[in-house]
Amino acid sequence: MLTARRRVVAVAAAALSGALLLASCGDSDSGSSDGKTLRLWHYEAPNSAMGVAWNAAIKEFEKTHPGVKVEFEEKGFEQIQKTASMVLNSSDAPDIMEYNKGNATAGKLSQQGLLTDLTAEATKRGWDKKLSTGVRTTSQYDTGGVMGSGKWFGVPNYAEYTMVFYNKDLFKKYGVDEPTTFDELTAAMDKFVDKGVTPLANAGAEYIAHQYLYQLALMKADRAWVDKYELYKGKNDFHDTAWTYGAETFADWVKKGYIDKKSSGTKAEDAGVSFIQGKAPILFSGSWWYGRFKEEAKFDWGTFLWPDTNLTLGSGGNLWVVPKGAKNKDLAYDFIDITMSKKIQNLLGNKGGVPVAADAAAITDPQAKELIADFNALAEKDGLAFYPDWPVTGFYDVLVSETQKLITGGTEPDAYLDALQEAYDKGVPKQ
Repeated sequence: MLTARRRVVAVAAAALSGALLLASCGDSDSGSSDGKTLRLWHYEAPNSAMGVAWNAAIKEFEKTHPGVKVEFEEKGFEQIQKTASMVLNSSDAPDIMEYNKGNATAGKLSQQGLLTDLTAEATKRGWDKKLSTGVRTTSQYDTGGVMGSGKWFGVPNYAEYTMVFYNKDLFKKYGVDEPTTFDELTAAMDKFVDKGVTPLANAGAEYIAHQYLYQLALMKADRAWVDKYELYKGKNDFHDTAWTYGAETFADWVKKGYIDKKSSGTKAEDAGVSFIQGKAPILFSGSWWYGRFKEEAKFDWGTFLWPDTNLTLGSGGNLWVVPKGAKNKDLAYDFIDITMSKKIQNLLGNKGGVPVAADAAAITDPQAKELIADFNALAEKDGLAFYPDWPVTGFYDVLVSETQKLITGGTEPDAYLDALQEAYDKGVPKQ
């Protein structure tokens, strides 16, 4: 996803982008570290589980490092995605930053030599032991920038996955039964349409729309299909059964009124707010919304995994990376270590995040327990299928623009799949 936090703080972060806290610096290898400042970037909303946990980690870091100040700057997901290569290749690189995982993002930067190799620190500090195999996949990249093996270039301290969020009050108001199967889900959406309610919150201008489509494709896929698409283990065919089903079903959902054609220009924040405000009965998106919904939604809501499939979008969370040009790398390693501590991991879990190294007995919130239990069930059956924009550089923009055309009727599923195939084939590294 881009896990697309893509993300809920994009609007707020854009407003903050002019308030720079950063001073120019040289490459860390020049020996210019002052040892008194940790410059940190991330793009999580302050009231999200990650935002709350990382603010606590900052306080813990400053308490355990007397005389050291954390200079934090909030960024937007899109902002970092579009400017990371340029910024990290300049004197303005922070000491540590949250960055998007996957071949097209962290993999690309590792291949360009812009990230610090964390392999020795991961072993020394035991991060490698705390992360399960599925979560660890996005931490390591080979010399071609492909995830899953090679050196450590990032550390996720949470996991994430997608689920169906639904407004129980709206289901009751319109006499719609809560679904447990895919057929029941489509039947529920038909009932909402009959009542004049668009059932799905959507965002065509960002990640949410193509994640709906990818999830539909995953219903006809298996692990070998995912590995072929994401890890280049075989020839990927966008006109296969899974992709064809995903594109055709998504287009059909627009025609049936499950998805509003006007949503082609809306962003993820708009979709999330429509759910928070009680306007949309259903939103399929990621666990990164969980803490925010828990705090802001003033109605009874619940979640369930996408029905009748073994696979859903998900992975380890976005990565803590240390830029090659960071001035205070040892401080950055210490901060990562604190975010991996039981104290911060337990807080993350109780605030609605999916921790990777928490004490299960310390998670006391009932909703949080359910969230983590669903993730564990997915992880145990190897059900995390990553995100559709990961395989090749620039594919996120292609997915957004082409899926927008499906929403507006500007293209047909066959032509849509042709466009994806062309962009994907151009970006896949030569074997």
